[in-house]
Amino acid sequence: MDWGPFGEIVSRTLAVSGAALGLSAVLGIPSGATLALARFPGRRLLVLAIYTGMGLPPVAVGLAVYLTLSRTGPLGTLGWLFTPTAMILAQTVIALPLVCGLTMAAIEAVDPRLRQQIRSLGARPRQEIEALLWESRPGVAAALIAGMGGILSEVGAAMLVGGNIDGRTRVLSTAIVLVTRQGQFALALALGGALIGLTGLVTAALLRLQRRPGTWPT
Repeated sequence: MDWGPFGEIVSRTLAVSGAALGLSAVLGIPSGATLALARFPGRRLLVLAIYTGMGLPPVAVGLAVYLTLSRTGPLGTLGWLFTPTAMILAQTVIALPLVCGLTMAAIEAVDPRLRQQIRSLGARPRQEIEALLWESRPGVAAALIAGMGGILSEVGAAMLVGGNIDGRTRVLSTAIVLVTRQGQFALALALGGALIGLTGLVTAALLRLQRRPGTWPT
């Protein structure tokens, strides 16, 4: 590997990780908010599963996704294995428990009197969730940052389901492992710097959610 595909690897990393984080947010934030507010049979078991998922080794997630997408797996006919789609799926599974669990914790930390006030104003359940998400947005931003960190830092799952194929599925984390093994330390450092820079840019963007203007957004 040389310096040529450097930009391609960075852009693919951003595309794959951004898609995984977007899916995690779309699925995890509403789920976390619902779990924080609703009470139903089996909720404790579901919460336990989410918190367990927050600590799952990424390589174990990659193995599960690999077996699911392999030719003999239940989704083998889709042909997703060793494609960016498989990587997005694996990274979504890694980030989803983090986003869901931390969102739930953020909303549960909101003063219960605020919930009572919102309900007393006649807010519908969806409006209540939206108001509480707005109030707890620093925690939601932290959930997204944790999810993005879990996505960008993992290597095992991306290797297993993506195959680290040059020009197709190679991303920053897997490229760093490859070029380090090849002794190309200058390129490895450059790739590592790009990964750190990308993480910083995404974190800075998400931290904008933590701002607390005095009024509800219009």
